[in-house]
Amino acid sequence: MKMGSIDSIESFGLVDGPGIRTVVFLSGCRLRCKYCHNPEMWKMGVANYTASDLARRIIRNKPYFRRNQGGVTFSGGEPLLQSEFLIEVCKILKKEDIHIALDTAGVGNGNYEELLSYVDLVLFDVKHVTEIGYKEITNLSIDSSLDFIEALNRSEKKVWIRQVIVPGIMDNDSYLIGLNKVLKNIKNIERIEFLPYHTMGKEKYKKLGIDYPYEELEEMDKEKCELLYQRFMRDFYGRE
Repeated sequence: MKMGSIDSIESFGLVDGPGIRTVVFLSGCRLRCKYCHNPEMWKMGVANYTASDLARRIIRNKPYFRRNQGGVTFSGGEPLLQSEFLIEVCKILKKEDIHIALDTAGVGNGNYEELLSYVDLVLFDVKHVTEIGYKEITNLSIDSSLDFIEALNRSEKKVWIRQVIVPGIMDNDSYLIGLNKVLKNIKNIERIEFLPYHTMGKEKYKKLGIDYPYEELEEMDKEKCELLYQRFMRDFYGRE
């Protein structure tokens, strides 16, 4: 049986998909996003769960899922780096009729079709909308993310879009126009979320001995972020 590397598990998550959810944070990520607040998950940790052990842990919360139309969300890190392990977990969970969400930036090992066949909802994290901007933010090419979008469209799965708004980078018309163009190429979008950039992960960088890229940058004002979202939905989204 496959083993997976799990950083942590949140039993009663309320923001990573519909209803009350068990949120499983898998370790390992190739991206080095400058606004990442989970740098401790960049490196792949030791294999500490079998698929059956993790499934049992999730199934224990099934009564809460039923009451609130919740389920499990696989997050990270980047869960797509452990696709084979997740496929085994999802096979067990589907026998229990548990709703499965995948929170991903789309940068894994490819061959996503089988995993997506078990997923009910994809929370897709948009890092940037141009090749240059994506490389500047993540230190990787945008190509892997675009490949995942193609697989996602073929799967016909429901999609929630997540966009972190970093002040001075994403809070302008040029970026909103580019975001609209990107979203036109993604099928079955049910929801779009703008998440204000915050600095809650800054202390983690210090503990890990890593320079924090946005040391001098202030957090995105939540009210301004909400107004930007409303403006995007009103003036940009869906327009040519």
